[in-house]
Amino acid sequence: MSQSAVQIIARGPRAVAENAAAAIDANPMLEGATYSILEEDEDRGLWRIDAFPTSDEEAEGLRAVLATYGDLVVTTEELADADWLAMSLSGLPPVRAGRFFVYGAHDRGRAPASTVNLRIEAGAAFGTGHHGTTTGCLMAYDDLLKRERFDRVLDVGCGTGVLAIAAARTGSRVAVGTDIDPVSVRIANENASLNRAKCRFFHASGLDDRRIRAEAPYDLVFANILAPPLVALSQDIKLALRIGGVAVLSGLLRTQERRVTAAYLSRGFRLENRIRRDAWSALVLRRVG
Repeated sequence: MSQSAVQIIARGPRAVAENAAAAIDANPMLEGATYSILEEDEDRGLWRIDAFPTSDEEAEGLRAVLATYGDLVVTTEELADADWLAMSLSGLPPVRAGRFFVYGAHDRGRAPASTVNLRIEAGAAFGTGHHGTTTGCLMAYDDLLKRERFDRVLDVGCGTGVLAIAAARTGSRVAVGTDIDPVSVRIANENASLNRAKCRFFHASGLDDRRIRAEAPYDLVFANILAPPLVALSQDIKLALRIGGVAVLSGLLRTQERRVTAAYLSRGFRLENRIRRDAWSALVLRRVG
């Protein structure tokens, strides 16, 4: 663990920042790295990566990757000793994504009566609704619900469980999720209880777990992970879905859309929708073969 908390900031043109973010995603040594990418100055075309390493080794790895992109200006700032998670969550506003309203305990009094309100406490898990990937998935799901219903839903890489909880709260009879991180699974199950949602979350790697197979085939599979595992899991996600079922995929940058889409088209999927939030994309694909 790093002796003091630091924030690594990289600024540069959008294409360079997106390529650097893709390189972080592709680096197996940085698989668990926490970072965000956003547009900082539209007039100047300036984009920014903020990374929050949890160890000296991770910090060195992030700096090494970012240093290979000469058009990025990289700085490191030391953070004062504080509960950064609690502070950041207390400053996050609620998120509206279609019919869904995602909020934390600090905003429980602001939930409208006309929305599907999801109280999500992040803890150490990913997926509060503020990241473009989670918002994109919820928006894609909201759009799908205007035309069809999904009885059986699987959330791969569930994080906080927000996507499976959203499914359970909108009528899915079966809503299950998996994550390779046991802490995330615990947090997801706690969030399900908070929302009185009939969900089950399991610690599992991939889709071969017997508890996941027992509920297949699914009508809808969420996978908000990263581009490389999305590609690697394309056949497994296909087999988990019924013909006519839908996969909502995210965790990928716009620059990674073509690679992920091609992997699924080759497996017998049809691209139906694409939602972009900041530098991120969510893809909606239907199994047709």
